[in-house]
Order: sequence, then structure tokens, then C-alpha cells
Amino acid sequence: MGFLKTVSDSFHEGGWGMWPILILLVFSVGIMIERAIYLLKATIDKDKLLALLRSQIGAGNIQGAIKVCAGNPTPLTRIVQAGLVKINRSDAEVAAAMEEAALRELPRIETRTGYLAMLGNLATLAGLLGTITGLIKSFAGVAGVDPSQKATLLAKGISEAMNCTAFGLATGIFALLFFAILNGKTQHILDDVQEVKSQVVNLIIATRQAMRGGSQAA
Repeated sequence: MGFLKTVSDSFHEGGWGMWPILILLVFSVGIMIERAIYLLKATIDKDKLLALLRSQIGAGNIQGAIKVCAGNPTPLTRIVQAGLVKINRSDAEVAAAMEEAALRELPRIETRTGYLAMLGNLATLAGLLGTITGLIKSFAGVAGVDPSQKATLLAKGISEAMNCTAFGLATGIFALLFFAILNGKTQHILDDVQEVKSQVVNLIIATRQAMRGGSQAA
């Protein structure tokens, strides 16, 4: 309760400049929660998935490979599944099907994360604006007033300025920290998608060639 009261008092002392920063903080937290949940659901064990796909595709059980993807719905498995359902087509068409699915899925992985960097910078600038206006108010307010009140008015204006600075910086640091974390997670998923796509295409090509070689030998 003591901490919350301190934050509440500081917020009120910060004046009007605290409200834009609070709005930016609310938007930032909303994006953080939404992106964290989405990326958590989009994460899959790449090595385990590839091992399952190798065993199924290598045995010629394409339907089994499709079921593996369908049973673990993530952007990565949906991209792979789009290529597997075209298994009766040419290698180029299989790769094109996965590329088309990737064009749908990848923007969903990357969307909104970049806004956190923008919101963090805006919060810092909003804090700076509140600081400047607080100092202007402080020095303008002491002009022409009773000398006994100057110290009080000056302290109040400086308190408003410093609270805006602190709140803006804290919000900016918070947003930028989570931007770095979520952006790193996003890039990791994108790298996994590119790697698995290439390996699945190569696996399909190698399996087809092995089956053709076996048919010719027979």
C-alpha cells in the first residue's frame, strides 16, 4: 500500500503531463500481453518437429506428416502443412505453396511488436515535454509573487517536472526492454520457419529421388 500511495502521490504531483504517459503505458502493456501470448502459442520444438517429419516423410507416410502438423497448430506447422498437401505436385509447386503460406503467417508473427519501440520513445518525449512545461510553470509562477511563497511555488513546479521525467523514462525503458525481448523471440521463430521450410523441401526431394531410384532398380 505504501508503494501504491507513493506512486499515486507522484502521479498527481506530475500534473497533466502524466496522463499522456499513462495512456502510452496502457497501450504498451496491452501490446506486450497480446504479443507474449501469441508468440508463446507460436513456439514449437523445431528439432522434435523435424524428427517427426523425417520419420513420416521418409517412410512415405505423407498423411502422417500432415497429421503431425495439424495436431500442433502454429505458424510453422501451417506453413509446412501447406506444402505437404501439395505433395503430388512438382517440387517447385510444393515450395511455392509453403512460400504462399509464409506470406500469410509471417506478418502475423511480426505485427505490432515494432510499436513498442515507438511507444517507448514517445513516452520518453512526453516525459521531457512535461518536464519543460513544469519548469516553465515553475519559473513563471514565482514572478511577481510574495517572496515567502516563491520557494513553495518553485518546489511545486520542479516536483511536477521531475515526476514527469521519471514516469516518462520508466515507461520508455519498460517498453523498450520488452520490445527487445519480444523482437528477439520473433526473430527466433522467423529463423526456425526458414530453416524448417528448407529442410522439409530438401527432405521431400530426397525421398522422391530415393523412391524413383527404388522403382527403377525394381
